[in-house]
Order: sequence, then C-alpha cells, then structure tokens
Amino acid sequence: MRPSFPEGNAIIYCQGAFGTSNGKTAHGLVRHTRRYRVLSVVDAQYAGHDAGEILDGQPKGIPIYADVETAVEGAHAAGNEATHLVVGLAPDGGRLSPEARQEVMRAIRLGLNVDSGLHDFLSEDQEIACLAMQSGVRIRDVRKPPPRDELHFFTGKIEEVASLKIAVLGTDSAVGKRTTAWLLVEALQAAGYSAEMIGTGQTAWMQGVRYGIILDSLINDFVSGEIEHIVWTAWNEVRPDALVIEGQGSLMNPAYPGGFEILAAGRPDVVVFQHAPARKDYDGFPGYQIHPLRMQIQAIELISGRPVIAITINHENLAEAEILTVCQTIAKETGLPTCDPLTQGMHQVIEALRPHLSS
Repeated sequence: MRPSFPEGNAIIYCQGAFGTSNGKTAHGLVRHTRRYRVLSVVDAQYAGHDAGEILDGQPKGIPIYADVETAVEGAHAAGNEATHLVVGLAPDGGRLSPEARQEVMRAIRLGLNVDSGLHDFLSEDQEIACLAMQSGVRIRDVRKPPPRDELHFFTGKIEEVASLKIAVLGTDSAVGKRTTAWLLVEALQAAGYSAEMIGTGQTAWMQGVRYGIILDSLINDFVSGEIEHIVWTAWNEVRPDALVIEGQGSLMNPAYPGGFEILAAGRPDVVVFQHAPARKDYDGFPGYQIHPLRMQIQAIELISGRPVIAITINHENLAEAEILTVCQTIAKETGLPTCDPLTQGMHQVIEALRPHLSS
C-alpha cells in the first residue's frame, strides 16, 4: 500500500550548502516534491531570501531561515505548523557534521519528525534515538539497506518491458540528472504521452517518486536485480508509454562511477545525457579532469549499444547570455539537439524522442 501524500509540512535543513552541489537534495525538494509541503529552508548565509529565487531566479514562497528554531517559529506565525525536518544536505560520503547533529537534536526537541538520506544513520545514534523516543517523533533513515530477503537478483524479465525506457545519465555527479528526469516526465505528459519516473536515489524518494530504489544503499550483488525489478514493476502496474530512469554518478567519475548497472540491467532504449559545460574537474575532486563529452557519449553507446539522442545542460557558472551559444556549440560538435531544461524547456528532447515513441 503506497502512502498518501503529502505526509506533512517540512523544513529542509541545508546549513552552509544551499546553492552548492552539496545542497542538491534541498534543491530537489524546493523544485518538486509530492511527499511534503515544503515550508522553508535552513541556511544562515541566505536567511531572509526566497529559496526559489536563490536557486532558479523565481520566487517559490519558500523562505530561508538562519536556524531550525527560527524556521519553526516562522511556520507557526504563518499558521502552518512544521511536522518534519528533512536533512537536505548531500555531502561527500554522506556523513553528518557535529553542528548538523546538534540542529537535528534541536528539531527533535521541538517535536519534529526527522527524515535523513545520509549514510550516518540517525536511528542508530543512541542519544538521538532516545531523544526521539522521549519526544514521540519518528526518525527515518532513507539510505538504510532493505532486508536481504526482500532484494531481487537479475532474471532477464526486463525484456518483457514494452515501454520506451529512457535513461537520464550524466557526465558527472550532482549535475542535474534527477531534475532533468522529472522535467522530462512532465514534458512527456504535457505532450500527450503517459510517463513514469524510476527513482534511483534518496532524493527521489523524498520527492515521493512512486517507483524507486536507493541504489547506493544496496549490496552490490543485488543492484542489477533491483534496477530490473523496479523498472519491470512500474511497467507491469502502469504500462506507460515511457519510463524515465534517473541516473547516478557518471561512468568515469573516480568516486561515483554510476551508470553501468543502469545500462546493463535497466537496458534503456535511448539515453538523454546531462552535462555541465563550465565544469573542468569532477565534482569535489580538483585535478581529476572531466573526460570530454564526445568520449563519454562514445562510452555510453559502446557499452549499451543504444543511442544518446539529446544533450541537456546544467547552466551553473554560465551567464544567461551564454546559454544559447553554449547549447549551439555543443549541438554542432555532437550532432545532437542540446538545450537547458530549466531555461529553455524540453521541446527539443521531446522531438528527438517522438520517433522512438511512435515505433
């Protein structure tokens, strides 16, 4: 039985990271979530601003506060009592800092349930767990591995899936794959196609994706089987025209070499490829230069035997006036339609997909 959404009113904790790649979970929740009503974001450096304006230049009615206590007070003053603190940080290694730990405990004392996607499991922290029990609140560690007896091994049933399988992969981690995947689902639906998102990370879970796994919480032996099973389940239950699979990491990222299992087990029919043209090095690893875009496209097509049909860009560190020129340059170099989903929409991607959806 799937939960009914929204589950409650959430404050997103992103102290010191909003607007950076380490705040990508918070960014995703500000842009889109079914699971919560997002009331506010916590990050002192942007206190007093609107989260949507900081993120995309468009107000969303989501204020940013300096700390958890002020955010709770702000929610009360607005007549919307907060029910959840969601940890919106996505630091390298998924660890919780001592400062953030204190803020989580403060939230528990204020009566908030806590959802966390970090690798530091709050429910296994004795002090935090006892405090939560005393306060009558719930802690959910989204990245806790499922019981082994619930995991699936690859069987080959992916070949039954008749929906068009579209993988949104990328040239780096924290490059916008999930955001583009959601925008692609919405664009497909607006164009008259039925489409379902396949989430593969903790943020997609927090956004309320109907079909998803948390890939980096799984035992390696079962990763391929879990990918196959969730794609097959979505097809079996919904039978949409398209299934959009969220990518993880990138094929050549030294710390997050994701995508291999998605290509091997998800067996996408086509790939949409997300790229940040202004990045020189892999995210968080200075000196590890990002492999050239054309090389990465060749690697995907060699491994999968399927085409990359469009490039979508992340416009970080690009001036607004540069975006169109950059897209045109990439399109000329690769021969593929190229767009910035957040500023230009997904029309070019939909047009590139139409021949595959019609076949």
